[in-house]
Amino acid sequence: MELILEKISIPSPMALIPRPRLLTILEKSLTSCTSTILSGRAGTGKTTLAIDFAENSDRSVAWYKVDAPDNDVLIFFQYLIATIRKQRPGFGGGALMPLVWSAGIDQMTLVAEAFVHELEREGGKPLLVVIEDLHQVCDAEWFVPFFHRLLPLLPSDVHVLITSRTMPPAPLWRMRSKQTLSVIDEETLSFNREEAVSLFESYGLSREQASIALDHSRGRAAALAALAATLRELESESAREPARTVAGSRIRVI
Repeated sequence: MELILEKISIPSPMALIPRPRLLTILEKSLTSCTSTILSGRAGTGKTTLAIDFAENSDRSVAWYKVDAPDNDVLIFFQYLIATIRKQRPGFGGGALMPLVWSAGIDQMTLVAEAFVHELEREGGKPLLVVIEDLHQVCDAEWFVPFFHRLLPLLPSDVHVLITSRTMPPAPLWRMRSKQTLSVIDEETLSFNREEAVSLFESYGLSREQASIALDHSRGRAAALAALAATLRELESESAREPARTVAGSRIRVI
């Protein structure tokens, strides 16, 4: 199978306002848990936050953007192994992929254990594995047995950061109680008032405008940024309008 390389490449950095509150939560999760889930609907800033954190994590980053066809276990593992191999070149070169090819659903725990063994065998610089849009495959039969076994076993130098529009099945998110998994949900992802003010000030807009926009957007990152951009454009047009009027008047006078 020919891989789509864009799916295993870190997205280009996005224009953003730093969110130290969320980055602090991610830093704590990096040291206290083996994995983190950013959960929220489209437009809540999951990918932007993941990119910002990955760029500043001081770790090697393996990025994998999941699409719906990847619920096929062979497709999923080919991409996941390929992106990790970019950072740890020997990863997956042994028995792991043949095991994936032959394993049934009841053997997914063995696959997870083999996966961890490969990560330990191919050690190196601490690794951040970002799996974007994991909700695309949450209904696959192999999903729960693999991830439920994998995440608690991850080596201390490997952290998995997941973005998902929905919470994964219960066996995964219940791992929060065992300090294996940290969850940053949509409410936590939402901009608070001071973050909204900082965003609007970066557009040259006022605190009052930020507060009104925050109420309208309910703190969703994409909606808030769109309102800021629209207001800035409207104010720019308003500032240019008198100049156009004056120029037009001069032409008529002449």
